[in-house]
Amino acid sequence: MSVLTIYLDDQPKKGKRYTDFVAIERELAGIDVKFERWTANRELTVDDDQATIISAYQESIDKLKQLHGFQSVDVINLSPDHPQKAEFRQKFLAEHTHDDFEVRFFIDGCGLFYLHVNSKVYAALCEKGDLISVPANTTHWFDMGENPSFKVIRLFTTQEGWVAKFTGSDIAKIFPTFDETVAELKPLLSPLSMQEGDK
Repeated sequence: MSVLTIYLDDQPKKGKRYTDFVAIERELAGIDVKFERWTANRELTVDDDQATIISAYQESIDKLKQLHGFQSVDVINLSPDHPQKAEFRQKFLAEHTHDDFEVRFFIDGCGLFYLHVNSKVYAALCEKGDLISVPANTTHWFDMGENPSFKVIRLFTTQEGWVAKFTGSDIAKIFPTFDETVAELKPLLSPLSMQEGDK
């Protein structure tokens, strides 16, 4: 289930939560963040290579390329047994910005984006089928959890790919982590709550 929690940036223990896709899309659009759902044009398996995965979403990728001039596309796959999982997690955890768009489409698994905009923190838990597009120069960080499990398509407008400018802020340390957020959300993952969404 996709979930958005909006906090004041000095109140990390208290936030307003959204679980309805339309509500999440609306709130993120208010800070110029695109949130979409994509579907593959064929069934994919865990053994599919990068070219096969990209081909399955080619129509959606081409639309974004035409809109934003993306020049490179790749697929990242992290699993709980990855030998560098702790190193990769730390790389993304500190607050930073990019000169480039940051676009992620979750083919499988989930991850938590934190967007720090206008004295608020928008914590967007993305799952399989979700696309999130963070505009250039938006202050943010990302938590994949202690045991990451996700596969994502990344799109870049430059050939250099992922290049971060770190802010030096420790704000990420005071907000709930991916693992804490998922643990807190477990009671919401019942069929009833998923049907109700947000009012």
